[in-house]
Amino acid sequence: MKRKTEARGSLDANGPRNSKKRALSSEEAAARFRDGLFDPAEQQKYTDYHKNSGPYKHAVIRPLIEDSLLRSVRQEIQDQVEFTEKETDIYKIFQSGDLANLDGLDDSSLSKLPSLLKLRDAIYSARFREYLSQVAGSGKLSGLKTDMAINVYTEGCHLLCHDDVIGSRRISYILYLTDPDTPWQAEWGGALRLFPTKTEKDAEGEDVMIPSPDFTLSIPPAFNQLSFFVVQPGQSFHDVEEVFHHREGDDKSKKRVRMAISGWFHIPQKGEDGYIEGLEEKLAERSSLAQLQGRGDIYDLPQPQPVMWEEPEVETDSKGKGKVDEHVEDDEFTESDLEFLVQYLAPSYLTPDIAEEMSDVFQNESSLSLEHFLNEKFASRVSAYIEDQERQQLPTTAEEIETLTEWTVARPPHKHRYLYQEHTANDAATPIKELLNVLFPSQAFRKWLAQITGVDHLTSHNFLARRFRRGCDYTLASGYEGEEPRLEFTLGITPTTGWEKEQDEDEDDDEDESENGESDAKPKPKEKNQAKANGDAAEFPSVGGYEIYMAGDDEEEDKGKADPAIYRSAGADDDDGILFSTQAGWNKLSIVLRDSGTLKFVKYVSAAAKGDRWDITGDIGVEFDDDDELEEMDE
Repeated sequence: MKRKTEARGSLDANGPRNSKKRALSSEEAAARFRDGLFDPAEQQKYTDYHKNSGPYKHAVIRPLIEDSLLRSVRQEIQDQVEFTEKETDIYKIFQSGDLANLDGLDDSSLSKLPSLLKLRDAIYSARFREYLSQVAGSGKLSGLKTDMAINVYTEGCHLLCHDDVIGSRRISYILYLTDPDTPWQAEWGGALRLFPTKTEKDAEGEDVMIPSPDFTLSIPPAFNQLSFFVVQPGQSFHDVEEVFHHREGDDKSKKRVRMAISGWFHIPQKGEDGYIEGLEEKLAERSSLAQLQGRGDIYDLPQPQPVMWEEPEVETDSKGKGKVDEHVEDDEFTESDLEFLVQYLAPSYLTPDIAEEMSDVFQNESSLSLEHFLNEKFASRVSAYIEDQERQQLPTTAEEIETLTEWTVARPPHKHRYLYQEHTANDAATPIKELLNVLFPSQAFRKWLAQITGVDHLTSHNFLARRFRRGCDYTLASGYEGEEPRLEFTLGITPTTGWEKEQDEDEDDDEDESENGESDAKPKPKEKNQAKANGDAAEFPSVGGYEIYMAGDDEEEDKGKADPAIYRSAGADDDDGILFSTQAGWNKLSIVLRDSGTLKFVKYVSAAAKGDRWDITGDIGVEFDDDDELEEMDE
């Protein structure tokens, strides 16, 4: 599967200071906002709102801007601004190009956006910055460093959990430009959702804040509504709910286009009132990257729990039970091994010639994809069980799920969220548990896996059964940091269909246009992308759920400087560094030899999916006989 996963261009645009911005007098600025906004009583109302808000300090102002100005801004954006669809592990959106900061545009381009310029100058005016800093108690805000992007969320678009902490950001804001004449409905999705945190102790006994897997506040979009909060390391966690696809019976004439201007106010820059030498560097040390790699990891769920395959090797009987046989070599297949495996695996995967063929492929590619892995009899038991589970209503909160079901919720949400069950010895109460606890930990499976990969010494295993709920679950890109490669496998057991994405016929044309120097920042409409930005949904929506391995970032010197909501591929430009990918699907085993630094994620599963994404995944520790073999496999 080929998918654009370009260097997760963050939703900001920390560009150069805009010399074309015109300073407004207090009266000029006030005239661009709605009447009464700056009245002392009105300001106090929002100050009290902010002071008493939760799960962390935020506020909502509606309306904010003088109505006719904001309507003109919306019309200019629709008529003049080109949008590009962008999709990575953390988001799917339509975004303006270099218009994000309005810097670098020529006078001809700027002349087509007079209302947008008026709005930008008003938002970053001294009058409104002072107003906002007093309401939020944030301290002074920069008028030099502007940072605003135009983002459009159509059906299926989303932004997953993060805290916005990077560089000199001080206040995060969203100004909604939804259709003023068709009020947005909460059931359409697209809400800003805030996550509470809990203070725990890290390994050194210091306080660290851990976000809940469940949001506690949802703020739906509305035209001319400003939502904002102070950016706080490890605390200001939020996401943007998916904009849901129309369901059967919905009025499809009401297009769900969540248009907004979003951005940040920054700390004062050098030469501005309130500038503090070294503050930006200090804030960078507390960035979200430190949160992703840092002190709260001991509270992550699940925690790796590798189990060693013990020596001497044992022969398994037809019931999967072990017995020592002193006359059998450690990795030699026995009749009992085959009798055991044939209860689960398709017989074709147990023949010597197929094993040799698969081993050759794995040695060359460092990956395998095996269709119809489970035999028909056992696969039918698995599908019947999963289909029965999906007919039952799951609780919604993590606490309810963990109290009332056998599942645990993976957390924290700025890394991953899904339901999981861990390996437990001798528990085969369901077909999933039988795979998790009987088949995969068996010595027979270990021998089979060694044969078909050509990796002789498999030392440990760590297995999980996972359920990714539609409209809820995902994993964000994370790296493997082990000193040696390890085997990873995923058995896809998703019985529903519709997971494949239609290939965009115009994709090659877009790439050619970019190579010829046509900038995606040019303020003119581009018919294909503009149509999507105005809410024209595809006949077969992309529903996510795919798993991707990517090359990691080689730039050691850049580590700690990027938004953790951004990954950058370090591979070939043509494939965006994708090393291996697989869609959610039924009865398919994928095996990968994963090197240190390789990134992996499971894409957010859209609410439009026909079912949940189910799998069993395993991490296998390996030892190689010599360095030459390892080098050959790496090549």
